[in-house]
Amino acid sequence: MKIALVTDAWQPQVNGVVTTLIELVQSLRAGGDEVIVIEPGQFKTRPCPGYPGIDLAVRPGSQVRGLLDRAQPDAVHIATEGPLGWAARRHCLRRGWAFTTAFHTKFPEILHAAVKLPLPWGYAFFRHFHRPSSGVMVPTRGVSEGLAGRGFKNLREWTHGVDTRLFAFAPKAIDYAPLGRIARPLHLFVGRVSYEKNIHAFLELDLPGTQVVCGVGPVEDKLRARFPQVRWLGVLPREELARVYAAADVFVFPSRADTFGLVMLEAMAAGTPVAAYPVDGPTEVLAAAPGQPQGGVMHTDLRSAVQQALRIPRETARAHAERFGWDEAVRQFRGHLVPTRVEAVPQPATC
Repeated sequence: MKIALVTDAWQPQVNGVVTTLIELVQSLRAGGDEVIVIEPGQFKTRPCPGYPGIDLAVRPGSQVRGLLDRAQPDAVHIATEGPLGWAARRHCLRRGWAFTTAFHTKFPEILHAAVKLPLPWGYAFFRHFHRPSSGVMVPTRGVSEGLAGRGFKNLREWTHGVDTRLFAFAPKAIDYAPLGRIARPLHLFVGRVSYEKNIHAFLELDLPGTQVVCGVGPVEDKLRARFPQVRWLGVLPREELARVYAAADVFVFPSRADTFGLVMLEAMAAGTPVAAYPVDGPTEVLAAAPGQPQGGVMHTDLRSAVQQALRIPRETARAHAERFGWDEAVRQFRGHLVPTRVEAVPQPATC
């Protein structure tokens, strides 16, 4: 199958969406599919206001049209709601091509946190974007139910996977030389240091040992000044990040807005248990059926979750992560795709 994947999130950006899409493309190609990726590196770009490190395509419409028309794909998947996503959406509607989309990130919550945009306005905007989609892929049942309650249609659950070879199991937390001698336990957060991640809820906890943050973002300077005792590692290559996960005693995930939280799987793959709030994302990633290993703890009191998670054996966390393989994620993704030209009804282009 020839698949056109259109995304505003791609390397060198560092976030869970980029990681997921790169793993997806590699797995699809390994399975024999031809994947044409349309991403910001092919266009003139400008920095996203308020988000250093994220560049957005500038006026990409004509170039996106040319790329899609030359590709003549069997299926089009629009992964993000940025300039490239809107350009691809508009072109598919003009051509009468069916397409799928994805809801990876709760941007209405981000916009509310960053610029106080009312949530109903943000969700109305994104509902309009996804309305003509033949299938809106969402990572968890909770997100699907939440979007359905806000009027989104054609929702399809699509789980994600983790590279259990890259994030190798460490039966005992290792020493990470760049940190030097530190007090244990090592409490770790990995992710964008941004409005929606609720990182202050982690950093404000009165915890023994050492708190470590790995990532960069728009609120980093503010948090660095407020919490000077925290160790800040910035952005690391994936292979180095795997060592940091393996060095941690517990991974703390304070976000209430993530739709999935791939970093939790990466931590558990290394053997590091997770502490999180019982919200979308963690409820999907950390839930376990009776008799199955549970690699983390969810609690409305984050400190209590941390204390309980520290008692989880590392091999139990690893066993939990191993349930999230990429084979099933790819199977679901391919099953949700739709042919571009079968039963596709031309629609007027909308902004």
